[in-house]
Amino acid sequence: MVETFVIIGLIAVALFYTDTVNVNRFINTDDGYLLFLKEKDYDFYVATKYGEGVEVNKLFMARIQNAFYTFLIFFAFLVISGNMSFLNFVMLFILAYLMFKMPYSSLKSYYKRYMTQIDQLLPYYLKNLEILCQNYTVPVAIARSIDQAPDVFKPGLRQLVAKIDAGDSSIQPYMDFAIQYPVRDSMRMMRLLYRLGLGAQENKYKQLLIFSKSVSSLQNKAREVKYKNRLDTMEKKTMVMLVVTGGGTMAILLLSMLMLFGM
Repeated sequence: MVETFVIIGLIAVALFYTDTVNVNRFINTDDGYLLFLKEKDYDFYVATKYGEGVEVNKLFMARIQNAFYTFLIFFAFLVISGNMSFLNFVMLFILAYLMFKMPYSSLKSYYKRYMTQIDQLLPYYLKNLEILCQNYTVPVAIARSIDQAPDVFKPGLRQLVAKIDAGDSSIQPYMDFAIQYPVRDSMRMMRLLYRLGLGAQENKYKQLLIFSKSVSSLQNKAREVKYKNRLDTMEKKTMVMLVVTGGGTMAILLLSMLMLFGM
């Protein structure tokens, strides 16, 4: 078994040495061979946590390198210790895969934890957009709102504006934004925004009034959820404090009784 792995290693070294397999293409962050392994939503999760300035492909290749180094270290350990077997070899691949997937799972967990925060940000962004729509057309207002928008919405807004500028006058760009940010009422608000953009100038005030009322309602819901989450957090902390205090008191009483009967 060990001889087989040594032969495989020698073949791999030969392929890299003769440039049959280009090492640079494996680690290149722009067109590397391994970029096909990147998850479809990885870019979005990275932008959500780190903003748009981060090099997504560089972070992805770092995941691959960490998984590969983990595999290499444990592989060398098993070969040196003489514990290499087919089962251990399979376990090495599983360990490397888990190391590769762990950062992605962490990003997904981060997104889920802060979904409520994103949900809180949308109504206030829409309120600023409503003000801009009073003086500009909807596409222009969206484009002008990007700089002041929360960082998490900027990638989706740029994609939305790019699709509109490319000539897509359908509702689909707005729906794509709502799908990318699936928070409360995002679909309905994007439909209202699209209808506001379609309305004639004489009907704009009426459409804007409907949009404004919907935004205000969304803000009220966001405030209610915020207060409810605070109340739930306070209740949980209170329960933990009561359980800890009660448990500590019971433990002291029990210890006192044991000492009393022991005497």
